[in-house]
Amino acid sequence: MYSERDIRRMGWHCRRGMLELDVLLIPFLENHFRDQSFEDQQRFEKLLECEDQDIFSWVMRNAVPEDPELVRIVNIILDGIPE
Repeated sequence: MYSERDIRRMGWHCRRGMLELDVLLIPFLENHFRDQSFEDQQRFEKLLECEDQDIFSWVMRNAVPEDPELVRIVNIILDGIPE
């Protein structure tokens, strides 16, 4: 289980310097992270360790992560975006 301190720390890791990523990752952390299973929370933390260009490519659906764990969390994030 992640503490509020852990979540605040992840908030800094969500600030990527790419607006396109910031507008996806920060709201997900603030609004949906706590509702996820512990396994999916760990997947999100793993995603934050990836390179910006890779994450950008995945969320733009230009590529698919090789790791199925990352595929799952990217899909969870993108499925939460209102049309």
